[in-house]
Amino acid sequence: MFVQTVALRDVKFKAFHGFYPEEQLIGSHFLVDVEVTFTPNIDTENLNVTVNYEEINAILTNAMKQTQKLLETVVKIIIDHIIQKYPFIQTATVGIKKMNPPMPGEVGCSFVQLSFKAI
Repeated sequence: MFVQTVALRDVKFKAFHGFYPEEQLIGSHFLVDVEVTFTPNIDTENLNVTVNYEEINAILTNAMKQTQKLLETVVKIIIDHIIQKYPFIQTATVGIKKMNPPMPGEVGCSFVQLSFKAI
């Protein structure tokens, strides 16, 4: 059996997610990674029977526009939309890095990831 992977890496966004009000005012830079796996269809040239990474990018863009206090909420929204759009996927993993989070010290990024596995 074959398993196909479709992924987007380091998709850059300026967004306003954050627990503190000032984070929601000034915004931050984020990098988003998404990876899904599924059993590929025989018709490998048909976008209607595969995961279209352009549509995955649209899901990311819409989710990143909706300000949330926690990145945990954002990754869950993204995975829920991917599962709804592509109910045949076997796994999905979404990770979001908040670049230079506002905290003491030189922190390159904070990172939240959520994974889904079909039963």
